[in-house]
Amino acid sequence: MKNFEGKLAVITGGGTGMGRELARQLVTAGCQVAMCDLSLETMAETRELCEQEAPQGVVSTFQADVADEAQVLAFRDAVQHVHDTDHIHLLFNNAGIGGGGSFINDSRQEWDRTFGVCWSGVYFCTRAFMPMLLASDEGHIINTSSVNGFWASLGPDRSHTAYSAAKFAVKGFSEALITDLRRYAPHVKVSVVMPGHIGTSIVSNTLREFARSESADGTSDELAALRRRLDRFGLSAQELTDEEARAALRRIAQDFRDRAPTTAAEAATIILDGVKDERWRILVGDDAQVLDCLVRENPEAAYEASFMEKLRAETGWQLSR
Repeated sequence: MKNFEGKLAVITGGGTGMGRELARQLVTAGCQVAMCDLSLETMAETRELCEQEAPQGVVSTFQADVADEAQVLAFRDAVQHVHDTDHIHLLFNNAGIGGGGSFINDSRQEWDRTFGVCWSGVYFCTRAFMPMLLASDEGHIINTSSVNGFWASLGPDRSHTAYSAAKFAVKGFSEALITDLRRYAPHVKVSVVMPGHIGTSIVSNTLREFARSESADGTSDELAALRRRLDRFGLSAQELTDEEARAALRRIAQDFRDRAPTTAAEAATIILDGVKDERWRILVGDDAQVLDCLVRENPEAAYEASFMEKLRAETGWQLSR
């Protein structure tokens, strides 16, 4: 797939971050885009940007939770109807959230939710859209894993179990599909994307997701949930006023997005270039390249404090996607 003109791409998590930038670049290249997200507001912003940059482009939006298979199937049906087609060419399984850091101390609800979005979303969407990929003359599945798909850590002082487990699953599934597709659907390719620290809104989206869900089910009020988040970032929230606590979390989310070594737009370009080159393994960012080398070089030391010190010395790396 050397160009995207006249193709139809499905993108999950299209409201912000890499999903938004993939949509913008694909529409500019003459591709139709069908996206889903939980937020109608952010999807509307993405669609407006696409229409400004490619007025003749075709962009559709659908509100869906990718962790819910019924909603994913409804999204697929909407794509068929709105775009009047029985096939797609590109499937970007991009949606993701963080959370569920500790298997021991965090709630099962949070753990399952994180794993559900980051893994089940990939599985459900690939199942749902596979017939439409098979019906195309050429297709490509692009699954977003992470550097946490080969290094299950954020460093020795922070647990990172649910996200890492999900991203390992995405990586393994994608690699297993290489042979499966070659045998039974050679016109469909697959790539696994492993970003390092990319300037996205995943931190703010995660904070919003769990603050909303915890307050909605009556387990806590939103502010208490936000204070627990601060504690997990290593910041004591006990002496902060309510507004100071909110401001601290906003600053963490903004810093993650704005101080990243690779922007979401740069990441999207790297991903799309990898698709054109039919690379099954797409590392995104210099930090991802360095981390990959370090883990391969000395896997036994990957979870020691000395490993994190070496990583920081070589990249200045702080957080993964």
